Amino acid sequence: MSGHSSYVPTNRFMRWVDARLPLPRLVYDSFVAFPVPRNLNYAYTFGGILSLMLGIQIVTGVVLAMHYSGNSALAFHSVEQIMRDVNWGWLMRYMHANGASFFFVAVYIHIFRGLYYGSYKAPREILWILGVVIFLLMMATAFMGYVLPWGQMSFWGATVITGFFTAFPIIGDPIQQLLLGGFAVDNATLNRFFSLHYLLPFMIAGVVILHIWALHVTGQTNPTGVEVKTKDDVVPFTPHATIKDGLGMVVFLLFYCWFVFYMPNFLGHPDNYIPANPLKTPAHIVPEWYFLPFYAMLRAITFNIGPIDSKLGGVLVMFGSIIVLFFLPWLDTSRVRSAVYRPIYRIFFWVLVVDTIFLGWLGSRPAEGIYPTLALIGTIYYFAHWLVILPVLGLVETPRKLPASIAEAVLGPNYASGTAAGAAPPSGSVSAPENR
Repeated sequence: MSGHSSYVPTNRFMRWVDARLPLPRLVYDSFVAFPVPRNLNYAYTFGGILSLMLGIQIVTGVVLAMHYSGNSALAFHSVEQIMRDVNWGWLMRYMHANGASFFFVAVYIHIFRGLYYGSYKAPREILWILGVVIFLLMMATAFMGYVLPWGQMSFWGATVITGFFTAFPIIGDPIQQLLLGGFAVDNATLNRFFSLHYLLPFMIAGVVILHIWALHVTGQTNPTGVEVKTKDDVVPFTPHATIKDGLGMVVFLLFYCWFVFYMPNFLGHPDNYIPANPLKTPAHIVPEWYFLPFYAMLRAITFNIGPIDSKLGGVLVMFGSIIVLFFLPWLDTSRVRSAVYRPIYRIFFWVLVVDTIFLGWLGSRPAEGIYPTLALIGTIYYFAHWLVILPVLGLVETPRKLPASIAEAVLGPNYASGTAAGAAPPSGSVSAPENR
């Protein structure tokens, strides 16, 4: 974000640092004086929560990597050794395993918040695209991390997921062999996944920096969807947003700690406490819960579509369910951002939430009976929401009247007349962001 910095070094040493490496100025401008809309609610705290969870995952992951053995003959037993013989190893392992699940809890809430308040609309298209890139990197990291314990579900999950690539003609088999390091899931596969699982979180951190940079250039959205217009629309990031983010983090960590200390295996699969056995297939292979909606879409395609067989069709649908998110800023044709002022869109939004949860449940069911049919119906609606409902709804829906400013939405309709009559502006105001 452009504009004059209000940072003033407090002593000679800080002036010396600021003249050579203005890092304190950057931190001050980004996290202290940065103006944020005064009407942000607790749904906006999940960006900070995600940064916290990323830090927890990196720290615990580095500690676990010090004791983990990336060898197919030793991996399972090294994890058990971490649990039993390494000081605080059980805590590091449970924090890391449950941290992955809570990372996805936070990111799904963060995504649906963005959908509800239209955070993907211009001029924030790149901000949204970077967020989808982070989501993809998270999914790759989580999948590879799930393989590392080398239990039954780890081994067979890797076998099934890497087998998807064989659906692509010509290039599929070479890609699968490159991932596996051979023709089957084995020691070379484990080494590759361990290396990539260690690397990808740092790539995520790099894209997160770009994501925050893009946020500071365009400015934060808000529940009304109205851009900042006056100095009364904003408040300083500190203490207003930091206190709210801090409280959100504490509450989120309470739930996280409850799982870590009281039900650490609730979100996992019991078969992963059985050593990997390539000669014995589990009765029901399922991925982690955060992949289940996409797994349901994959299995929903049980028929050929012209020259595309069912296997390739399922893989295309699964990948397409994420790729479509990249084009969301251009699929939504409405000029109004927030669902607060779009009553019809708000109904379809909640239907999408229910549909996604329903697909997640179907992904945990066996691929038999009525479940594939229900998954197909859920998949059709999922794509119809993005490709049909959003473009059409933006053209036919009549939104409610927007407030003239953020301050008016917060302080009421009498705000405009009060300030026009010479009333003092609300306390805590800061200069409005420039060049938005």
